[in-house]
Amino acid sequence: MAAGLSVDLGRWRREFDELMLRVGGRFARVEPRRRMAAFVRGLLAGLPRVNCWSIAEHAGDAGPRGMQRLLSAAVWDEAGVRDDLRGYVLEHFADPGAVLVVDETGDLKKGTATVGVQRQYTGTAGRTENAQVAVYLAYAARAGTAFIDRALYLPQSWTGDPARCRAAGVPEAAVFATKPALAKAMIARALDAGTPAAWATADEVYGQDPQLRAELARRGLGYVLAVAKSHPVTTGTGARPAIEWARRLPVRAWQRLSAGPGAKGPRWYDWAFIEVTDPAVTGGGLHWLLIRRRISDGEYAFYRAHAPGPAPLAQLVRVAGSRWTIEEGFAAGKELAGLDEHQVRCWTSWHRWTILALLAHAFLSVLAAAQPGRGHPRDGPLIPLTRNEIRRLFTGLCQQLAAPALQLHWSRWRRRHQATARACHYRRRALAHA
Repeated sequence: MAAGLSVDLGRWRREFDELMLRVGGRFARVEPRRRMAAFVRGLLAGLPRVNCWSIAEHAGDAGPRGMQRLLSAAVWDEAGVRDDLRGYVLEHFADPGAVLVVDETGDLKKGTATVGVQRQYTGTAGRTENAQVAVYLAYAARAGTAFIDRALYLPQSWTGDPARCRAAGVPEAAVFATKPALAKAMIARALDAGTPAAWATADEVYGQDPQLRAELARRGLGYVLAVAKSHPVTTGTGARPAIEWARRLPVRAWQRLSAGPGAKGPRWYDWAFIEVTDPAVTGGGLHWLLIRRRISDGEYAFYRAHAPGPAPLAQLVRVAGSRWTIEEGFAAGKELAGLDEHQVRCWTSWHRWTILALLAHAFLSVLAAAQPGRGHPRDGPLIPLTRNEIRRLFTGLCQQLAAPALQLHWSRWRRRHQATARACHYRRRALAHA
């Protein structure tokens, strides 16, 4: 087992080094290129808190300024790194039948200065909170799943306030865009770059946007997009809310199918579909209302589905089920790569942190997808190495522990910085109440 593990570790190191070389050309100088690699290793290190301070300490730096400058002021092309990320994912997962999965996630924030923050609903908290929300695009294929793009949502409270945008470094060309519009732009960017895919899926926010549905159909993609139970659906006999069509279906219309594997086994539901029309989508193809009914309590979920040609119910169900892969990706990205732990306020820093976190997540996803299904016979039955276990082994066996002198230096640095911050805070409060 030890010999087998050392061979795998060597391959993992080579995979990491090759990935860093792949994106290294996006950096103008060697110093930020090396710092970027150290930053990604820090994201993967399982630190108790992931920020520029802790990453710099893990890298053996004497202070956090270098890591902070990497995100804020160093010369490098984060859009090019995004393209390299997509190329890396496609190199390992490319599949003409793949699904482009769109979803959003929010990061809870304090104050009003962080770019894009306002009181808004976020599924992270399940309620309206002071949060920053971003839309992500994942590539789901038979070989594996990973993120390939992201876009920060700027509410109108930001785009309508030029001074606030300038303070956060938002480009002057940035204008308000809805979440479906951000999704449409990311999908177009991926397809224009030659990304092979046959389907797209997303939740209600995106399914109820007619412009997004029309663009996906124009691009030749099939889609399975969630809609609300009150969403109007038209058939040859008229228009009714989706829930009414579900209640009118006879027993024979339902089929019990799995939407894919879950943490506790296959996700079994009862499914049915009805051929419908969609006035928002012109051109050829077929349209359906796909209906899911939970077995335990009969709760319904609804989807607008489209395909350029005939598609069996089982295929539409598979596409609908692939949306859960992005939720698993969010959980892994936040737990394993610090996706949500950024403590940055500005536009450029946010885009750089997130693309490096997605790069770290893709590295783990590629290694996990390459694992054999069985261990060595003498070890007994083993599940394949997961992203969590790969990160634990990769960082535990590769990381260099800081020398005691460096750890004491960082302790003094943190306490000195915190003392300065506290003094400034008390001074501001005293002036405010004077």
